[in-house]
Amino acid sequence: MSKKAFPVFDSDSHVVEPRELWEKYLDPEYRALGKHALWREEGAHGSYLKVNGSVFRDTMNTNIPRHAIWRPGMTWDQVGQLDPNRRHPAAEGASNPAARLKDMDAMGIDQAFLYPTWFAEGFHLVEDPDVAYALARAYNNWVADFCKAAPNRLFAAAMLPLQNMDYTIEELRRISKIGCFRGAFIRPMFLEGHYFTHPYYDPLWAELETLKITAAVHSSAGLWNPEWTSHGPFFEKIKGRLNQFFGIMSAGGGPTAGGGASTMFTFTAAPPLGHPIAPIIAHWLDNHMFVAATLIGFTVMQRYPNMKVVVAHGKASWMEEVLEKMEASTRTIPLLHYYPVRTDVEEMWEEGRVMLGFDAEERLIQKLPHDFAEKIVWGSRYPHHDTTSALDAIAMLTAARVEEPLIARMLGQNAAEQFGVDLSQAAA
Repeated sequence: MSKKAFPVFDSDSHVVEPRELWEKYLDPEYRALGKHALWREEGAHGSYLKVNGSVFRDTMNTNIPRHAIWRPGMTWDQVGQLDPNRRHPAAEGASNPAARLKDMDAMGIDQAFLYPTWFAEGFHLVEDPDVAYALARAYNNWVADFCKAAPNRLFAAAMLPLQNMDYTIEELRRISKIGCFRGAFIRPMFLEGHYFTHPYYDPLWAELETLKITAAVHSSAGLWNPEWTSHGPFFEKIKGRLNQFFGIMSAGGGPTAGGGASTMFTFTAAPPLGHPIAPIIAHWLDNHMFVAATLIGFTVMQRYPNMKVVVAHGKASWMEEVLEKMEASTRTIPLLHYYPVRTDVEEMWEEGRVMLGFDAEERLIQKLPHDFAEKIVWGSRYPHHDTTSALDAIAMLTAARVEEPLIARMLGQNAAEQFGVDLSQAAA
């Protein structure tokens, strides 16, 4: 493991679910239904995600699996320069725990918290509650076995069948007895027409608080499914319309009836946007919505003050703006909803057990580290195309003259406390 002055906890890394999850871990009576409800196909000549029987093919070049392309030592420029005409294999550490541990050592990471990839994208859209429950059990059993390779280093977010709250509570109680699960996965989106600002989810918050399991909130861009209630599909629709209708206008002169000059305009097709814009914008907007609407506006922080929350993959610098706007609104707009909202939002945020995932390249955090240090956790995003190592993060923060004790808190101590993990056990 790389030499560092302090231990590092990666609070946002991913596994990529293999075929064996469906073929071995899913209960036999649900295998056909499970592959109909949610399935990822990685073909030699194309890939797709299937959700509720509908196929959604990859819109990007499938020769470059951007969800699992990064390996230690790669730069973002090198990822961008990969030959699009040659098929590149996915990082072995995405699905193999032994390879994952080697990559963590090379990245300077002592412990990691694992989120799903395809389950993050499509699981909350599964319509059949019974199939969702079977899929959740299969995923949780598979990732628990993954973590057994290094139980002091690998921890995971559990999938919950939110399609049925009784099933959700049952599964929460089951996984609470399995040591690797330190959080429960929540994608901030509408489910069955309602958001997390609905009393339906109150038993979830109560049980998380009681069991001391962290609400692990992680957005997904929504590129592979028809889900319209997060920002990702909306932005891709805009991109599609821009590609279709936007033109470059050029002007030229011509005579008029009165002998003067006129201007004639011609339109030529603009070069299409060759990349998705959802991953650029959707994550932080979805996280922003969850914090403002659910945690603050719906008073989840007030009513469940001991519940811990991590809001990952969406940067953290927007926190100050949200607090400022929420405090102004709670003081000036009559709040007639079911739960009264505190008007001292900033103070409530400081008291609350909520942390945001951050990137070490965030300029505002580099310039104002003391304003954020108590409320942020670092994540690598491994093995996604925009992964950074812990060593990269330490170098960036050090170059920004952030003090080492603050870096140690940002990159390790905060996350360990939030997920209930002992950093000193990583080498055991």
